[in-house]
Amino acid sequence: MERRQHRDAGRWVVAVGIMLGLGAGAMGCSGSGAAAEDVKDGGDPVAVLHRAADILRDAGSSKATTSMEMATGGTRVTIRGKGVYDFRRRLGRLTVVLPEDPAGASEHQPITELLAPDALFMKNRGAGVPADKWVRVDTATLSDGNLVTGGATDPYAAAEVLRGTRTATYVGRTEIGGTAVRHYRGTADLGNAARRASAENRAPLAAAAKGFATAEVPFDAYLDDEGRIRKLRQRFSFVNGRQKTPVAVASTTLLYDFGAPAVVRLPRSADIYAGRIAEDDN
Repeated sequence: MERRQHRDAGRWVVAVGIMLGLGAGAMGCSGSGAAAEDVKDGGDPVAVLHRAADILRDAGSSKATTSMEMATGGTRVTIRGKGVYDFRRRLGRLTVVLPEDPAGASEHQPITELLAPDALFMKNRGAGVPADKWVRVDTATLSDGNLVTGGATDPYAAAEVLRGTRTATYVGRTEIGGTAVRHYRGTADLGNAARRASAENRAPLAAAAKGFATAEVPFDAYLDDEGRIRKLRQRFSFVNGRQKTPVAVASTTLLYDFGAPAVVRLPRSADIYAGRIAEDDN
């Protein structure tokens, strides 16, 4: 029963995960040193981007902000998140703020999300879930590979998408938050990314390659002189089950304060909600 409930929750989140509340209003060796030299020397952009996730893992942890934008019904909506991420343990904690309703008033409390290699945990989810309980979604059941579910892209999964980079160009130097960065623009293939990804992200990215409207992911990546991702903007084509037509979703991840403590404690089994998740009235 519990497995079925988690699967039901997963299906619901996939269906409207990027629209929470809207209706109501590689693998192998790291090679990070070589990648950093490639960045400094203006090396092959594709090779630089293939190694970017490894450099994040070596960096250990950072603070992160996320945003997810989409247009639906003629209205552009943005969901924002902020928190920390541990790239070695693949664990993150984000506070996700849902958009205001059309009248301008916020009807939802921020949702706390915990990101783990095999699960997404959400607190203050609403929809009949007790305030002190977490909802757990098995990311292996998500057709988007947890790239858009819950309104935030897992930062390490976003970086691993770059392992599937097919074409990329070096645009030039600029600054992000006062840090000098190199700007790269290109297209990644989710199927290729899945084959090159770490064991934890291989299956989710393979699911995303099949679940999205297209496996191609256009992106803009900004790397500092250490080869660390400072900003990553990716554009996914998501099929809204209700409209049957692809919806463009732009996900942006900002990483900063590398080395900042990223303490993430996953919920105990007793703190996870085992009931059925009700759908919001739309």
